[in-house]
Amino acid sequence: MAGVRSFFLFAAIALLFAGRYGDATAAARGYIKYKDPKAAVEERVEDLLTRMTLPEKLGQMCQVDRFNFSYPNPSIGQEIFTKYMIGSVLSNPYDTGASIAKRVELANTMQKLSLSTRLGIPLLYAIDAVHGHNTFINATIFPHNIGLGATRDPELVKKIGAITALEVRATGIAQAFAPCVAVCRDPRWGRCYESYSEDPKLVNLMTESIMDGLQGNAPYVADFKTKLAGCAKHFVGDGGTIDGINENNTVVDNATLFNVHMPPFELAVKKGIASIMASYSSLNGVKMHANRAMLTDYLKDTLKFQGFVISDWLGIDKITTPPRANYTYSIEASINAGIDMVMVPWEYKEFLEKLTNLVNGGYIPMSRIDDAVRRVLRVKFSLGLFENPFAEGSSLATEFGSEEHREVAREAVRKSMVLLKNGKTDNDKIVPLPKKVKKIVVAGAHANNMGWQCGGFTLTWQGFNGTGENISRNKAMNLPTGKTRGTTILEGIMKTVDATTEVVYVEEPNQNTAKLHADAAYTIVVVGEAPYAESQGDSTTLNMAAPGPDTISHTCASGMKCVVVLVTGRPLMIEAYIDFIDAVAVAWLPGTEGQGVADVLFGDHPFTGTLPRTWMKSVVQLPMNVGDSAYDPLFPFGFGITN
Repeated sequence: MAGVRSFFLFAAIALLFAGRYGDATAAARGYIKYKDPKAAVEERVEDLLTRMTLPEKLGQMCQVDRFNFSYPNPSIGQEIFTKYMIGSVLSNPYDTGASIAKRVELANTMQKLSLSTRLGIPLLYAIDAVHGHNTFINATIFPHNIGLGATRDPELVKKIGAITALEVRATGIAQAFAPCVAVCRDPRWGRCYESYSEDPKLVNLMTESIMDGLQGNAPYVADFKTKLAGCAKHFVGDGGTIDGINENNTVVDNATLFNVHMPPFELAVKKGIASIMASYSSLNGVKMHANRAMLTDYLKDTLKFQGFVISDWLGIDKITTPPRANYTYSIEASINAGIDMVMVPWEYKEFLEKLTNLVNGGYIPMSRIDDAVRRVLRVKFSLGLFENPFAEGSSLATEFGSEEHREVAREAVRKSMVLLKNGKTDNDKIVPLPKKVKKIVVAGAHANNMGWQCGGFTLTWQGFNGTGENISRNKAMNLPTGKTRGTTILEGIMKTVDATTEVVYVEEPNQNTAKLHADAAYTIVVVGEAPYAESQGDSTTLNMAAPGPDTISHTCASGMKCVVVLVTGRPLMIEAYIDFIDAVAVAWLPGTEGQGVADVLFGDHPFTGTLPRTWMKSVVQLPMNVGDSAYDPLFPFGFGITN
C-alpha cells in the first residue's frame, strides 16, 4: 500500500512539474541557437557547423555562375540549391539583367530554394561592381580607379562606394568583388586602370574610403539594406608582375612585398573586409591560389583575417600549366593553401565530387573544411542574411541611376581630370576654352562613344562599343554594341557652349579637315585607348589606338589650335606629339558622365586632378615609379596644372 501511495505521489509531482514547466522544457528542446538573432555570431556559427553534413559544408565552399539556374523556369537548375546545396552564386560580366524588379525576383527565387533545404542556410549572391554597378544597364558608372586616384578626394570616393552599394543592393545582390587594391607598378599591365595608383599610400587612402562607402564603418557590413559585403583583390602582388604581364610572376624581396603591395590588404583586414580574392599571378614562382605561406600563414594567422578567401574565376584551374591539367591536384593544393570558396563556376558537380573524395581520403583534413565553412558562415551571419535573406529592391529602385547619383559621378569626372599642358608658352594659355565663338571642331571617335569612355568591365567583360543614343560598330574591335544611359564627351561639350556657337563633329579627320575648318576658333581632339580588360589589355608599346595618331596629325599638327583629351586607362606614348599640341588633358576612363569633362575644359570648374602615376617618356623606361633612382619621366607622379 505504501508503494502504491509513493507511486501516485511521484506521478502527481510529475504532472504538477509538467504543467508548470512543460512549455519551457519543450521550448528548450526546440531551441536552435544558430537561428537566434540575439546569440553571438561566433556561437551561431559553431552551432550551425556542428549540425552540418559533409555535403552541406562543401556546398558552402562552392560559388557557381547564376546562368546554371534557368529563370523564370526554376525547375531547370534548382538542384544547384536543393541537391548540391551551393552556398553562393555570381553574375558574370555579361549578365546585364532585365529590369530591377526582374533581377530582384530572380535573387529571391534562388534564395527561396536555398532556404528550403534542411538547415535553411541563405545564399550569398555576388557580382563585379568595380566602377559602379557596371554590369547593369543604366546604372551610374563612375571613373575607373585610376581616375579616382587622380582626385585624391577620400570623401568623394566614400560617396562613390555608398552609391555603388545602394545600386547593387537595389538589384538583389549582396556582395561586390570590389575594391581592387592592387598597386600597379607597370602601366603595360592590362589591369592598371583598376589600380588607384603606383603609390601604396594613395592606394591606402582610397581603399579606406571606398570600404567605408561599400560596407560602412563596421566589420563586414554596417547596414545590410544599403550596404554590401566587399572583397579586396587580388591578393597579393598582381600589380608587380614581370613586364606588367597579366597573371605573370611577381619577383620581389620582402621589403617590396610588405612596403608596396601588402599595405592595402593589411588596411582592408583591419577595417573588416568580408572577403579577399586570391590573384591569378604568382609570387616568386608560387601560384597565389596555392600559396599557403601567404593565404594561411600570413593573411589568416598573422593578420588575423576573419572573413573568407575566394578564388578568382577558374582560378584554381590555372594552378597547373596548362589549366586543369590535374584538376584533383588543383583542388587539393588550393583548399589546403587556404582558399575557402572556389569560383568554379560551371563544373560544380565535378568539383564537389573530387573535393569529397579528397576529404574522405584524408588528403584535405576536416579541420581545413571546417575553417573554410566557418568563415563563410561568419560573413553570412554578420551580414544579417539569416534574418533578412530576401532582397527589397523596390524600396531602392527609385535611387538606381538617379540624377543625384549621376551628379556625384560628374563631380568625380571633373576632379579626376589632369591638365598636363596649357599653351605652347606661359603667355599662350588656351584653357579654359571660350564658350561663345563662331565655330569649334570636335574630332575623334572617342568623343562620341559611351562604351569607349567607360572602358572595360562595363556591360560586358571587355566593355562595349556604342554611344549614349546612336549605336556604332567597329568590326575590327570585335566588341558588342550596346548603350547605357549617360552623356558622351561630345554631348557634354554641346550642352556647355553658347547656343550661337557652331559645333562640328568630325569622327575621323583627314588631310582636308584643317583646311575645311580653318575658321574654327579651336579644336577639341578626343583620342585614346579602345576598351579592354585583363590580359587583352596588356601592351608592350602603350600607343594610342588607331586612328588616334592620324587624328592628331590632321588637326593639331596641321595648324589647328587644339586641346587633346586623352581617354585612357594609363599613361600613353605622347612625347612625339606634345610640341604641336596647345593643351593636353587626361580624362582617364570617365564613365557615363562625360559632362564632367566639359565642366573643366570650359572653366565652370577648375582643374584640380594630379597624376596618380608616373607618365613615362618611353616604354623602355618601364617599370619606373616615383622614388626610383633612375627617374626621368615626361610628367612626374603628382603633376597637374591647376587653375
